[in-house]
Amino acid sequence: MKVLMLNGSPHLQGNTYIALHEMEKIFQQEGVETEILQVGSKDIRGCIGCRKCGELGKCVFSDLVNETAQKFEACDGLVVGSPVYYASANATLVAFLTRLFYSTRFDKTMKVGASVVAARRGGLSATFDELNKFFTISGMPVASGQYWNSIHGQTPGEAEQDKEGLQGMRTLARNMVFLMRGIALAKEQFGLPEREPFERTNFVR
Repeated sequence: MKVLMLNGSPHLQGNTYIALHEMEKIFQQEGVETEILQVGSKDIRGCIGCRKCGELGKCVFSDLVNETAQKFEACDGLVVGSPVYYASANATLVAFLTRLFYSTRFDKTMKVGASVVAARRGGLSATFDELNKFFTISGMPVASGQYWNSIHGQTPGEAEQDKEGLQGMRTLARNMVFLMRGIALAKEQFGLPEREPFERTNFVR
């Protein structure tokens, strides 16, 4: 099994990384292959709504988004980590996720998603909700931990002192492994749920 982990912080080994790395240790113990991809420090532009990805099969802008697409398709689970800025995720990460999810047309149903957020104090639950919406619009089950998946720290490395937050990351990783394995077994026995043709409804006639 494979889990792709996205570090949405501009700091390579800041508090967001600490949360992801705590999960990574559990994944490795469970024999799950992992990769942490640095996103937050990259130059990523936002989606311009050109819809060229529908013709090209990839985003019209050739950058980390297209480089990540195959890894996303191959993984069983996706972990997205972000620091909190004004009760919101890092804008670079949001631009990346928007283009990645929109431009990749493969079926994401039953890939397991998990989001983790790091902040000095507040804005964690708002950012957590924001990131989870990328999963739920794509038919991806959301893994839960023992609390909202968050960790506290201001200066780099300070999150190491948040014992409850670190425990939450370990619990989240174990739950995610269980969910991925359960889904894999269910797919073998029952296949994926039946999908109806999409009914698109606009509110302006």
